[in-house]
Amino acid sequence: MILSGDKMTRREARKMAMQILYTCDFNKISLEQAIGFYDETSIEPEVLELVKIVIDNMDQIDTYISICLKNYTLDRLNLVDKAIIRLATGEILSGTDKRIAINEALEITKEFSDIGDHKAVAFNNRLLDEIDRKIKELKG
Repeated sequence: MILSGDKMTRREARKMAMQILYTCDFNKISLEQAIGFYDETSIEPEVLELVKIVIDNMDQIDTYISICLKNYTLDRLNLVDKAIIRLATGEILSGTDKRIAINEALEITKEFSDIGDHKAVAFNNRLLDEIDRKIKELKG
C-alpha cells in the first residue's frame, strides 16, 4: 500500500502497469477507460509510461510473443501472464536491461499468476528468454 506522499517503487509501478494492461485486455477497453477503474491520483507517471510503451508497440510486442510461443498461441495465454509478458517485452524493446525486465516479470508472475508449482514462472522465463533472443536476432 502506498501512503499519501510516498514514492512508488519501480516494481510497484510495474505491478500497477500490469494490472492496467490486464484490465484493458479483460474488459476489451481503451487505456483511458481502464484508468477509470483505478484511483487516478494513485497512478504515477512512471506507471503510465510503462503502459504507454506497451500500448504504442502492441503489434510488435504481440508479434515477438507469437513467434516465440512453441505449440501455443497468444490467445491461449491467460490474461495475467499475457500482461506480464507484454510489459517485460515492451521494456526490453525500450532498452531496459533484459535481466532486470525478466527478473521483475518473474517476481510479478510469482505474486499474481503462479499457483505454487512454479510452472507459470518457468513458462514465462523460457518465453521471455526466447523473446530476448529473437529481438537481438532481428535487430541485428
